[in-house]
Amino acid sequence: MATAQTPGRHGPLTGVRVVELAGIGPGPFAAMLLADLGADVVRVDRPGGAGLGIDPARDVTNRNKRSVVLDLKSPEGRAGVLDLAARADVLIEGYRPGVAERLGVGPEDCHARNPRLVYGRMTGWGQDGPLAPRAGHDIAYIAVTGALGMIGAPDRPPAVPANLLGDYAGGSLYLVVGVLAALHHARASGAGQVVDAAIVDGAAHLGAMIHGMLAARAWQDRRGVNLLDGGCPYYGTYETADGRYMAVGALERRFYDEFAALLGLPSDLAGAHADLARWDELREAVAARFKSRTRDEWTAVFEDSDACVAPVLSLREAPHHPHLAARGTFTDHGGITQPAPAPRFSATPTAVRTGPALPGAHAAEVARDWDLPAGA
Repeated sequence: MATAQTPGRHGPLTGVRVVELAGIGPGPFAAMLLADLGADVVRVDRPGGAGLGIDPARDVTNRNKRSVVLDLKSPEGRAGVLDLAARADVLIEGYRPGVAERLGVGPEDCHARNPRLVYGRMTGWGQDGPLAPRAGHDIAYIAVTGALGMIGAPDRPPAVPANLLGDYAGGSLYLVVGVLAALHHARASGAGQVVDAAIVDGAAHLGAMIHGMLAARAWQDRRGVNLLDGGCPYYGTYETADGRYMAVGALERRFYDEFAALLGLPSDLAGAHADLARWDELREAVAARFKSRTRDEWTAVFEDSDACVAPVLSLREAPHHPHLAARGTFTDHGGITQPAPAPRFSATPTAVRTGPALPGAHAAEVARDWDLPAGA
């Protein structure tokens, strides 16, 4: 059986066992989040790697995990996965629909060994529907849900939000929520189940408030003309004198008044924020003011205010922001600067305990800790 662990030592999921069938993108990130929260995550890597193309020693999404290498196309590899599933609380896979079944490690195979298992499935299109068997990536999933069409200037193509909105927000986070809910049910009832986490479902769900605003006619179904999509002159980004940017989110009247005063807007624009006909005029004035100083100068102007203005930082700059540094939002482990685990817990604190798991590096200790059959 697993070695004893001090309760709460490694996070609120200490004692939960997770099997991750190696893939790329949202599945590994979801497993990382569970590992960050203290779960014992064993990643089943395939011979030759997953094909992501980066050094496994720097793949932060594999931190806090352990790895074994199994060839799922062989009888021995299939048996090894089923032995792990028999001892796990959760299994995560990100194959196209039907692939796990053809490999002999689908839900029926795993539940025959462990009826309490939560079987998490991570896909873009879901387990059914006309596009279910098709390939895809983040950008296609958010495109068909309407999410991508909301982002960017009205006179330019939609802006691509990296793969954060689809893969990780609409995918990984919904898989984790689903897995934890199903785990709660399994512990109460003794019955496991399948969690079908599709990025299209999650990305669509993220737009719930916007759909409500659309129904209430408080949102126009086109980008760059609404309160929260850059259409509003006091909710957007502006270039500074040094070619950098400031972000403005001064929506409420008291915050807007402080913003206008600190920015130095002329008094004849006092009522322009509430007059849609004057928004273009206001935007030009705000843009002109921001162009008059550098990003760091404007940061100093707004840093002790409630004007809801912040500098737009790069990935390398972000860890050095005074607030993020004070909170330890980023951490250094093994020479890699990376986001620290989130959220935070008062009784069961989390941490980056180990660096990225190298493929196959933990076969012996996993066999010992999970009490696997000899030769597995």
